[in-house]
Amino acid sequence: MVTEVATAEPAEAEKKRRRVAYKWIALSNTTMAVLIVTINSSIMLIALPDIFLGINMNPLVPGNTGYLLWLIMGFMVVTAVLVVSFGRIGDIFGRVRVFNLGFIIFSVFSILLSVTWMKGTSGAVWLIAMRILQGVGGAFLFANSSAILTDAFPKNERGLALGINNVAGIAGSFIGLVLGGLLGPIDWHLVFVVSVPFGVLGTLWSYWKLEEHGVRTPSSIDWWGNLSFAVGLIAVLVGITYGIMPYGHSSMGWTNPSVMLTLGSGILILILFVFIETKVAEPMFRLSLFRIRAFAAGNIASLLASLGRGGMMFILIIWLQGIWLPLHGYSFQNTPLWAGIYMLPMTAGFLIAGPVSGILSDRFGARPFATGGMVAAAVSFLLFTALPINFSYLWFAILLFLNGVAMGMFASPNRAGIMNSLPPDQRGAGAGMVSTFQNSAMVLSIGVFFTLIITGLSSNLPDAFFAGLTSQGVSASSAKVIAHLPPTSTLFSALLGYNPVQSLLGGSLSHLPAAKAAYLTGRQFFPKLIASSFRKGLDAAFYFAFTASIVAAVASALRGGKYHHGDDEPKRLSETAAPVSETE
Repeated sequence: MVTEVATAEPAEAEKKRRRVAYKWIALSNTTMAVLIVTINSSIMLIALPDIFLGINMNPLVPGNTGYLLWLIMGFMVVTAVLVVSFGRIGDIFGRVRVFNLGFIIFSVFSILLSVTWMKGTSGAVWLIAMRILQGVGGAFLFANSSAILTDAFPKNERGLALGINNVAGIAGSFIGLVLGGLLGPIDWHLVFVVSVPFGVLGTLWSYWKLEEHGVRTPSSIDWWGNLSFAVGLIAVLVGITYGIMPYGHSSMGWTNPSVMLTLGSGILILILFVFIETKVAEPMFRLSLFRIRAFAAGNIASLLASLGRGGMMFILIIWLQGIWLPLHGYSFQNTPLWAGIYMLPMTAGFLIAGPVSGILSDRFGARPFATGGMVAAAVSFLLFTALPINFSYLWFAILLFLNGVAMGMFASPNRAGIMNSLPPDQRGAGAGMVSTFQNSAMVLSIGVFFTLIITGLSSNLPDAFFAGLTSQGVSASSAKVIAHLPPTSTLFSALLGYNPVQSLLGGSLSHLPAAKAAYLTGRQFFPKLIASSFRKGLDAAFYFAFTASIVAAVASALRGGKYHHGDDEPKRLSETAAPVSETE
């Protein structure tokens, strides 16, 4: 008997040692996956001018705007649509197996993106298709990373793990901006090449090191639910995407019958999807999970937080690129890179607050930190409205840092609170639902913010443009045509680092005196021209973000106290039974 006990003790110690080592392996692997996927979600934003130059296409020509939008948003749309299905597939077939498949798909299509050789329309279509398929791999990774971490870490350490994972996600979106700005001018292919070694390394490492610790629930796939959800959500997101494009004489496409039909059809199909999910035996979208208070409140708060901040990055970058940076001596061509650099205080705030709040939430619960983070975010959005359009960068940086801290305070505890509330066999589906709400809200947020900005610009920008151009010698007929062009092209030209007035006037500049042509295309004319119009839309966007953050704070406060799945179950009758860890 003594010999058996002595043998069992080293075996148990070795098992514990392996479990501790494995959780850090899982964290490093899933964090690398989230980091590289989020880097890719934003790396093209700054590099788009170099990419379009490389494929010999002008993205500002009206017929090419659709290619531009799909290169920006296609990756986000496909991840939003697929993460729930892939999370559910992970619950059925094994999360690690599905996660590994995601790394392979992501790596293959990163390679195919990096060897793009086509030009013009065919080149743009190839890039969009490969980006969408790369996004399929990203959806596999996103859908299962949180569940793998939750399986690997004990419940009192998940806040730290998910906090680090969330920090990697947010940091990746800003790292992508800077990387795109640095690599694009060297060779636009490098924007895609940079993902290849990480994808290959991640693929090999995940197959070698990751272990299946999750609870598998073999069942049939909900094909009707998957189909109706994919078709409905794609229709809604496509409708939003085309809603911010010009239509006829309108500056936006919200009056376009096809846009309204697409949106309406998508909403009806999603209603049908909800009905289907109440009837099938094994639904992909577990509506019953919303009976868990912490899960429901955390998801509502997450959706509203994403709605409030999703499009904000675009708006802040346009503010920097279109107005502030040119006024402070930067050429339009260099503004994309410097906009990414000047946004770094937000990343720093998130990097600091994310892990710290995650650790503290393990001890005190998610509610105080997630709720406090949303209140702080609302305050930061309100304070942004107090900044002049040509601000002092110190105050802008402080508000960026505050916003990053606020979002870090919210994101890590909120994700940990949601994942802790899930039954072990539903973690993949639950994590996919969280990501779907976040990614869908991001696309919707971009639509809302662009709508508010363009509405503000449309109020008096045409008159200001006409007066400004004619005062510098542009003919009244030419000025009238340019002044009544949709503001969308003006915004995109600033976002892409083009000189907006030069893009609009084109060959007409050669008919003007050199001094007046230089003034019109200089760093002062355009920023001062759009400042007052842009301010109206900017304030409306900040007030919208403030409202969404306040409602998110209320939802977060309603989640209840510290909770882990099983806390409400009666204790075992046998007090002598050894406790069983979820990770065992």
